[in-house]
Amino acid sequence: MSGPTLPEMTASTRAVLLGAFSIGAMLVGAELMITAVALPAVINDIAGWTELRRATWIVNGYLLAYIAAMPLAGRAADRYGLPRLLIGGLLIFAAGSLLAGAAQSLDWLIAARVLQGFGGGTVVPLATAGAGYLYQGHARSRALGLVGAATFLGMAVGPFVGAFILSGFELAPAFASAGQASSTVAAVLVPAWRWVFYLGAPLACVVAVIVWAAAPTWRADHGPGRLDLIGAVLFTTALAAGLLALTWLGTDAGPGGNGVLIAAAVAVMAALAAVVRFLRTADPFLDLRAFRDRVFSSAILVSLLTGYALATAIVGAAVFVDRVRYGGPEEQRVALGALAAAMAIGALVSGFAVRRLGIVAISVVGLLIGAGGLAFLASAGPGTALTAYAGGLACFGLGFGLSVTPRSTAAMEALGRAAYGTAAAAVTVARMLGMGVGLAILTGLGSNRIEALSVVLTDQVARDAVLPLDLQGRPLQDPFVVDALETWAAGEAAQILAGLMAVAALVMIVAVVPALAMRRATRVSDDSVSTTIGPDERAAAGDDEPALAL
Repeated sequence: MSGPTLPEMTASTRAVLLGAFSIGAMLVGAELMITAVALPAVINDIAGWTELRRATWIVNGYLLAYIAAMPLAGRAADRYGLPRLLIGGLLIFAAGSLLAGAAQSLDWLIAARVLQGFGGGTVVPLATAGAGYLYQGHARSRALGLVGAATFLGMAVGPFVGAFILSGFELAPAFASAGQASSTVAAVLVPAWRWVFYLGAPLACVVAVIVWAAAPTWRADHGPGRLDLIGAVLFTTALAAGLLALTWLGTDAGPGGNGVLIAAAVAVMAALAAVVRFLRTADPFLDLRAFRDRVFSSAILVSLLTGYALATAIVGAAVFVDRVRYGGPEEQRVALGALAAAMAIGALVSGFAVRRLGIVAISVVGLLIGAGGLAFLASAGPGTALTAYAGGLACFGLGFGLSVTPRSTAAMEALGRAAYGTAAAAVTVARMLGMGVGLAILTGLGSNRIEALSVVLTDQVARDAVLPLDLQGRPLQDPFVVDALETWAAGEAAQILAGLMAVAALVMIVAVVPALAMRRATRVSDDSVSTTIGPDERAAAGDDEPALAL
């Protein structure tokens, strides 16, 4: 017998559990985009832009822990009670959220984000695996589509919630009027960005209670293997060192100014040790033998490549609004909201479309639509209207969303029911790994470019080289000089982003190749009736359709 042993469940109980899994995934998805909106305020308050490289570990630390937690959660889900693990992950996420909100230093915040990321990293693969365990046949594709859509729906809501929190939760005036501006309470409640983290904690606890109440007898068949913690440490070390090397590109950071070389060397050695460990261990952290399956490895590669494109779109959109349009949170809300809403729609639609059109067709269509959206963004400049830019982001988001369910379904069907948790984790790890690499590259290039361009603020000769003739020689304090420099900087930023978006579009097109290789899983098995899982682990016909009549 493989997979978990589920109790007899009514359709409504299954629906409640699927709803709780989806809400958990939505909460984690929302956190990523809320933090993206609040990040400028966080950096200004707790670090300063001169520490941009270190401050990016507010995001990188979260992604690193998120990626490390996923395979552990996926493997644990294949051996232990999934609801119990999900509850634990939600509570860890809540604890990390509270500590991040209360952070009084950059190092404190990064450490809290690592804890938060570890908790969040368990939620998505466990929710995805849970949907796969609860349903079979066509109902499984729709359930997976619902969980995927919930993740991106959370991302769509995130920018709006983030902007609302930043404008509506500023308590500094109230504390100042009460003479408590320097009090301990004020230190953990002011400024408003702290509430970006605080509000996630009670919601995570509510979802944990729902899961606990709805699945009191869900058990698992404990396998003989153990979790590969040594492999997890080696993999995480390799990933952390690799991201650090990418972040340090173009600098003399590290011992003796050789930080990039040292970090790269550590990454390579740890990666080689991890590979040896994975090949020699019966139950490795990442089972490299699964990559012998062409469908599974192709699905992972698609997820990796589209993750890179997603990081480029998210970061690029935020930078475009801030550095090209000189817009604020309201404009970011429109741009990022359009991107994430379209991803949610695409993920939900793909869950239904896979049944009729097949995994390969939906994947290819989605990738090409996404590449078209990025190509349009590559042509955007300072004169591009916000609505047009948001439309390009929505086009990419729709294409990305369409590719979500097909690759998840292909990976899970390839490895089989006994390894749904592992497959779900692997697909999401690949996406987040792609995002982490994309973010590290963008951070390294962006920081280097900022440092190169900032010379105009201190060097009159460099400043005159970019100013019109009638403004050359004037001091920096001259408002006309400031205006001219802002216009120049916006153009420079637009050119940099154009190149990055063009590369991301090319990456999406390259992803078509592995998408075509998923052809063996062209369709989910065309059962005459949808099925669910009965108490004896056998397929029981027909009773799941009403629960998923979306």
